[in-house]
Amino acid sequence: MWILIDFRAFCVLAFCTVVRPVCDIALLADEPVQRAMAAPAVEWDAQKTVLFSELTDGFTVYRIPGLVVTARGSVLAYCEARKYSTADRGEIEIHLRRSVDGGVTFDTARQVAHRGIRLARNPHVPPGKAGRDLGGPDEQTVNNPLAIATAEGPIQLLYCVEYQRVFQIESRDDGVTWSSPREITPVFAAFRDVLDWQVVATGPGHAVQAANGRLCVAFWMATYATGARLPNAVGTIYSDDGGATWHRGDVAIRNAVEPNIAALPSDPDGSGGGFLLTARNSRPESRRLVSRSADGAVGWSEPVFADELPEPGCMAGLVLAPGRTAESPARLLFSGVYTTDRRHSARRDLTLHISLDGGRTWPTAKLVQRGPSAYSDLAVLPDGTVLCFYESGTDQPVKQRRRDWAYANLTLARGQL
Repeated sequence: MWILIDFRAFCVLAFCTVVRPVCDIALLADEPVQRAMAAPAVEWDAQKTVLFSELTDGFTVYRIPGLVVTARGSVLAYCEARKYSTADRGEIEIHLRRSVDGGVTFDTARQVAHRGIRLARNPHVPPGKAGRDLGGPDEQTVNNPLAIATAEGPIQLLYCVEYQRVFQIESRDDGVTWSSPREITPVFAAFRDVLDWQVVATGPGHAVQAANGRLCVAFWMATYATGARLPNAVGTIYSDDGGATWHRGDVAIRNAVEPNIAALPSDPDGSGGGFLLTARNSRPESRRLVSRSADGAVGWSEPVFADELPEPGCMAGLVLAPGRTAESPARLLFSGVYTTDRRHSARRDLTLHISLDGGRTWPTAKLVQRGPSAYSDLAVLPDGTVLCFYESGTDQPVKQRRRDWAYANLTLARGQL
């Protein structure tokens, strides 16, 4: 559904929120940059472990964290390993680390995708980046990893190549080994009647499985075509057979990117349930957009703003923490930076927000990381321990820079709430 905006806000949308490589541009010169807000006073008492660090193992930087807990309780932490530069395009691999002790220790990082043939570069370049170094013609961008840990045991991992083709691999041994890639781009091509996209990307983060077994994946798509009526949008695909086949859902939020999704529990009377989706956007309200669907496929509600969730144009985490006792009801958790300043150097104060009413209100906030921090993802262990995997720049970066740097490390925080 459309949300009415004025002409000036439309201009900001058209030029500043097309895709992540375009969202990561300062607002137009005549648009005021909003200032950082005061971080929450309450800090989350969590243990922190750095899993990936810049300029290690032959890679320039590690970005775009994703996290799942498998049916057997293993923790899989994955990300983009950017070889030669920090850019969103270039020689990029997907790396994964696995823990079998609840995220206390992890095995050595290894590449898990793309193991197929190397594919051609995407010729469509984001506006404003045509003159930048996005890698040579023989480099390959493997981007936006997104895993689904099913209740039955198998783990599905979706990822993109060059923001234009989407693949799926599967693990049946709890993330130790992975199948050969299978291309599933055609299900995303089915959305071209709404938006003739030039780039498409899953998540990032993780996807979900509902109580009835349905797998739901949130993704975004965009075009750089001049004068496009709809420059970008987020939608869902779904599978009712464990990922063997995928089907088109519907567009959930127009003029938005980088969504995340959670399956909500049903109430004892059978009400509630369904799916909640939130998305990054550049609306002047500077708040996260939220939509709901009963089945995760169609019937998405008109998007509304979550007043308590600041939106500076940055990917965020979302997960359901199931209720364990009558005194400990199910909680929806959201992680995001606590500012509305859209400059990259202003990404800071990663905060964990808690909702007890299915994401309608978010009255509680706890500070995860003070200072430079950015993208994040969330997962919950069987004993209720919360895991937050995020980009952190608090420690002195290996390479000295002229601005705050939120991407020195990928850090895992773990603790109770």
